[in-house]
Amino acid sequence: MAGGWSRDGAVQDQIDDTISDAVSAARSRMTTGEAAEYCDECGEPIPEKRRAALPGVRTCVECQGARDSAVRHSTINRRGSKDSQLR
Repeated sequence: MAGGWSRDGAVQDQIDDTISDAVSAARSRMTTGEAAEYCDECGEPIPEKRRAALPGVRTCVECQGARDSAVRHSTINRRGSKDSQLR
């Protein structure tokens, strides 16, 4: 049940949109194509099992871990409350 001027189901729509955005962002970061034998960043060999598990992989585990830690998530505020806008 939505409150105020929002229609019923508005909160669920916000949740669905947030999840959809997160899935789209994750899919855009996925690799495709032929996997590299050597890491594009450090030059170390990429293990065969990693290349088989992740088609199109271009980095070793260590370099990919560094890339993943640098990813920033969206800070779009979909909530209408004043408290959430103050964060």
